[in-house]
Amino acid sequence: MSVAATSPISFALCIPKRSCCFSNNSLAHHPFSCSNLLPRIINDPLVTPVPPVIGHPRSSFRRPSRASDLPASGDPSAERLVVLVIGGGGREHALCFALGRSPSCQLVFCAPGNAGISSSGDATCLPDLDVADSAAVISFCRDKGVGLVVVGPEAPLVSGLVNDLVAAGVPAFGPSSEAAALEGSKDFMKNLCYKYQIPTAKYGTFTDAPSAIEYIKEQGAPIVIKADGLAAGKGVIVAMTLDEAYEAVDSMLVKGDFGSAGGKVIVEEYLEGEEASFFALVDGENAIALESAQDHKRVGDGDIGPNTGGMGAYSPAPILTPELQSTVMSTIIVPTIRAMAEEGCKYVGVLYAGLMIEKKSGLPKLIEYNVRFGDPECQVLMLRLESDLAQVLLAACKGELSKVSLNWSPGSAMVVVMASKGYPGAYEKGSVIRNLEEADNMSSDVKVFHAGTAFNAEGNFIAVGGRVLGVTAKGRDLEEARERAYAAVEVIDWPGGFNRNDIGWRALLQKCTTLTTVMHRVEEKFFDLEDKNIVAAGKRPRDLLNPRAVKYMEDIFSIKDAISKKEFREISALFGVTVTQVLD
Repeated sequence: MSVAATSPISFALCIPKRSCCFSNNSLAHHPFSCSNLLPRIINDPLVTPVPPVIGHPRSSFRRPSRASDLPASGDPSAERLVVLVIGGGGREHALCFALGRSPSCQLVFCAPGNAGISSSGDATCLPDLDVADSAAVISFCRDKGVGLVVVGPEAPLVSGLVNDLVAAGVPAFGPSSEAAALEGSKDFMKNLCYKYQIPTAKYGTFTDAPSAIEYIKEQGAPIVIKADGLAAGKGVIVAMTLDEAYEAVDSMLVKGDFGSAGGKVIVEEYLEGEEASFFALVDGENAIALESAQDHKRVGDGDIGPNTGGMGAYSPAPILTPELQSTVMSTIIVPTIRAMAEEGCKYVGVLYAGLMIEKKSGLPKLIEYNVRFGDPECQVLMLRLESDLAQVLLAACKGELSKVSLNWSPGSAMVVVMASKGYPGAYEKGSVIRNLEEADNMSSDVKVFHAGTAFNAEGNFIAVGGRVLGVTAKGRDLEEARERAYAAVEVIDWPGGFNRNDIGWRALLQKCTTLTTVMHRVEEKFFDLEDKNIVAAGKRPRDLLNPRAVKYMEDIFSIKDAISKKEFREISALFGVTVTQVLD
């Protein structure tokens, strides 16, 4: 069963080659360089038109990687593709899974891949292929007749693998190294936003600690400190105090904890609101919005603790209404594609916008760009995608997205990330993980994606990374998807791992319309009313909550319009927060 297809957003382009904005790059005159592009939105129901602008266990959910084991494609002329996926994390496992289900896909390779990808049968892994060696990758593609390369991680994109593949005549999905600067340099992205008036947080860029600290003193806390370069998802510090901000600057600019990535820092305004992820496929002339998703960056329940690469996600994200998606396209995505074109960097690939829906205005601001599928958002999107992914991505490579529509399964999907204890800090490698087959076999709607697994000498799965598993499930709604995902998490026997227990809480709270349901969510999350010691101590629930939990309660109060004034006042009194405090 499918929901309505997504209509593409089309652009008319004129593409002469020109040196890119990164003129010092040896690949400045690469095949993607362009100028005088003229993006134009044609009719799309989700987009507000803008005027023309210049410029080892096997899962029962396993899908074979050979098309001969799949139903024939609806298009008899569709190409039978051999596909190579670059990467070895949870995102790449999800891509291999979706490609393996594509009727037009003959065979899927993954380099280097991981133990879970290989054992599931979702792809043939190539641990010995050096993906940093473009010549080796090109030679493999020619030898195996690879008709499409899908580059998962950001590092090979920034280093120019797609440039080299396209120059060798190998279709590759992903941006050029020049265009990948949208993620490779936060300073580049922020400057682009400033130049082309794309809504984002106020910021300053610094290469010396004293200047950064002086700016922080002027702005106050909370404030956000970002390493300019790629830092494996750990280069963003949300400092709630000035001391935390100073420490972050010291770690990047003085101690060099982030290496060259932290040689320049962006000090950014703290935005209050709800985060959301917005994805679009772009071929330089056309763009298609993917289904919405929402990530959970903080490591701890209640959104506390340091930022991570992502501890879970769900799709769709209720906060991204059709109207809001239209605003994102017209004010952020389309202007960015136009801006990159005017800078001489044609963009082809996934454009992933990390957004903050501001609490005070309800409007989206751009937090960051990623130039690849998000992780773990990719897991929920690929579980819901019903279209032939191989053909969709090939169409993007050919500039033919205008001929493509996307079909999605109805309902919702959720992924719960299981990480090694200690993550995102230091963590121990080599802990044994058991019962993965049992978890995978719980339901046809459950899939365990592997991000950081290997086999030990005894043939057991072991953890070799920070984020290790993405336990993913579909359901008729978010509640059912959540129930299935967490049931599978409970089956997995991994004493060395942990996970958040509240993935999806914001979306679920939007459905709470009575005092009973609100209180049930709060009780379940923060304390156990059956605990006799708590009752004997005579403590109010408010006494058991830390400051971040109090903020969580304020978010609950944001649904006050959906419940009666009497119920709202009762909740306020119970948690020691007055109505005036909440309204302010």
